[in-house]
Amino acid sequence: MAEQLIKPDLNFINDVISSGGESLKKCFQCATCSVVCNVTPDDKPFPRKEMMQAQWGLKDKLFANPDIWLCHQCSDCTAYCPRGAKPGEVLGAIRKMSLQEFSVPGFMAKMVNQPKFLLVLLAVPALLYILIIVSQGFFGDVSIPTEDGKIVYGKFLFSLYYVDTVFTATALFAVFSLFLGITKYWKAMSATVPNANKGTFGKAVVDTILEILGHNRSRKCEVTKGRATAHMLVFYSFIGLFITTVLAFAKVIPEYFEHFGTHLGIDQSLLNGLTVIYKIIGNISAAALVLGILLMITNRFKNKGKAGLGGYYDWLFILLVAGVGVSGLLAQFLRMANTVIAYPTYVVHLCLVFFLFAYAPFSKMAHMAYRATAMVFAKQSGRE
Repeated sequence: MAEQLIKPDLNFINDVISSGGESLKKCFQCATCSVVCNVTPDDKPFPRKEMMQAQWGLKDKLFANPDIWLCHQCSDCTAYCPRGAKPGEVLGAIRKMSLQEFSVPGFMAKMVNQPKFLLVLLAVPALLYILIIVSQGFFGDVSIPTEDGKIVYGKFLFSLYYVDTVFTATALFAVFSLFLGITKYWKAMSATVPNANKGTFGKAVVDTILEILGHNRSRKCEVTKGRATAHMLVFYSFIGLFITTVLAFAKVIPEYFEHFGTHLGIDQSLLNGLTVIYKIIGNISAAALVLGILLMITNRFKNKGKAGLGGYYDWLFILLVAGVGVSGLLAQFLRMANTVIAYPTYVVHLCLVFFLFAYAPFSKMAHMAYRATAMVFAKQSGRE
């Protein structure tokens, strides 16, 4: 066997500990964690080896390892660890640090995951929308702007053109940034597994999508069994809300053309029917989102003794998604009630949506992309 020179990175070890893996040094490599894990592959199972690599400060090996993302933090390992080393939380800390390593730009990931920058990040969309509102002269009228006694956000707060422009730019930034991060991660994994292409990329992608749609891995968790249901509700509610956004955008396309003097001649009854459809899908999805997040919160408190409550990194995403769902429903109901607080509620909702998606490549929301990438790589390389 060839000799290997190991150079521990003490700074990395301290970073893991300060990022939520404070129990790292309690591990004495008994392998209980790998034995009880139901989602680990039989070949070189995790998380024992990851705990050892973290203790030795082998940063490059950990960050280029798909296994840190194949872990779904079921917390079975944490619950059964005889030393209280909490492997699930340690790997969670490593995943957070991995995002900071691969994210583009990297400083954004550090800002999103530190409480001291929260107000700064929230101030960006808040100031943006306030400037738009002021430019539209909304604050010049102390009465409640309505049309035939009804509140219409797109006419009296600011035009939907501004909303669509802001969110289109935000989405493009998030997608491009996430693409760059995922590309860096794939290259790092490929460099550690030469000649790994044992399967076709297309089949690996299809198999991964099917597995994600069914949440097959999460269903194998024992300690936190309710996570699969909660995650599926949130996951499919996001899909429903995406469909809602696409249909809503399709509905306003004729208005865009008419705004610039071009008439498409689309039947108004068709547009009205489209409105009814996306409102139904949107309301069902928003309700599912709130329910899913409530189940997540309930499960966390229910299993806090075995799995832990999580830190700022986890709760920022949970509370943000909850805020998006609740504020969206409130904005609709308050608009229907024709009360003036409908307007600030709508602005709060838009700010939270901006925060969720603009900073998605740097927050826990990016987990779905990095985990899916690791799953595709593992399937293609024969890791599973």
